Amino acid sequence: MTAPRIDTDTLRRLPKAVLHDHLDGGLRPATLVELAAEVGHQLPTTDPDELAAWYVEAANSGDLVRYIATFEHTLAVMQTREGLLRTAEEYVLDLAADGVVYGEVRYAPELNTQGGLSLAEVVESVQEGLAAGMAKAAAAGTPVRVGTLLCGMRMFDRVAEAADLAVAYRDAGVVGFDIAGAEDGFPPADHLAAFEHLRRESVPFTIHAGEAYGLPSIHQAVQVCGAQRIGHGVRLTEDIVDGKLGRLASWVRDRRVALEMCPTSNLQTGCATSIAEHPITAMKDLGFRVTLNTDNRLVSGTTMTREMALLVEEAGWGVEDLRTVTVNALKSAFIPFDERKALIEDVVLPGYAAAL
Repeated sequence: MTAPRIDTDTLRRLPKAVLHDHLDGGLRPATLVELAAEVGHQLPTTDPDELAAWYVEAANSGDLVRYIATFEHTLAVMQTREGLLRTAEEYVLDLAADGVVYGEVRYAPELNTQGGLSLAEVVESVQEGLAAGMAKAAAAGTPVRVGTLLCGMRMFDRVAEAADLAVAYRDAGVVGFDIAGAEDGFPPADHLAAFEHLRRESVPFTIHAGEAYGLPSIHQAVQVCGAQRIGHGVRLTEDIVDGKLGRLASWVRDRRVALEMCPTSNLQTGCATSIAEHPITAMKDLGFRVTLNTDNRLVSGTTMTREMALLVEEAGWGVEDLRTVTVNALKSAFIPFDERKALIEDVVLPGYAAAL
């Protein structure tokens, strides 16, 4: 039976939760143009609409390396306190406008120090901007809770410093940790000491795995490093044959390790061939704790509303499926259980009931 079509306005009103979204991948095009002019950085174009189209075209190359290279321009305008304050505040307001009630934003502080800011100054500036955005969103009647994931860049040598930052700011808005960057050739276990430190300090973490590299990356992330969530994880399907789960896939499903899936982004980087055939649907139906995410809203030209609409239109999803992945995300959010429970029971479930 085909699920009834859900119109875009209804989708926008639905309460949403996003766990995998990069701060430096979600700037407003007009803001990027303005900030680039202020710091003297040359963009491919200074027309906001053309710039947005340029990002999507570059990201549609199917090449993860080229996809990551698009961040040169956003990072160039995020090297000052003022740039970080503005981009963080606008990030929150954009989530609120999209119906997001809980979000986790991730970024690598080491990439924002070229203008002379210390790692601590970067974190404090971003947190101040996020707090300003949350205050404005609440005042406008669209409250959203945003937590921060600090990233270490797996191909560089400052992952331990980023982990120390996550520990230092865990009571100041930072809710967890991640490693990002080129996956192939830079296995998670290279940073095992950092993950062991985080576990000792009771700081949860996710790991980008199973995107540009296959099962060994996921195995290391979960079994060696102890990740509570997996960033992307689409290649876990390599351990599923005709609906039968292998040992690794079974472990991930049975222990409710969340998969932070990003359909549009995965199409752009060649990890999936279409929305209709994206693994998120099959893995949801097999009982995995899949979550729906945007990854990089500017780079992918997307929003949570758009990601939902694509699954409704091209993969036959219904409102129950959307509610499932939203609840899944909150169950696996890196905030205390009682806060997750309250968001589910007091915001998400009533919000779905009211919207429909």
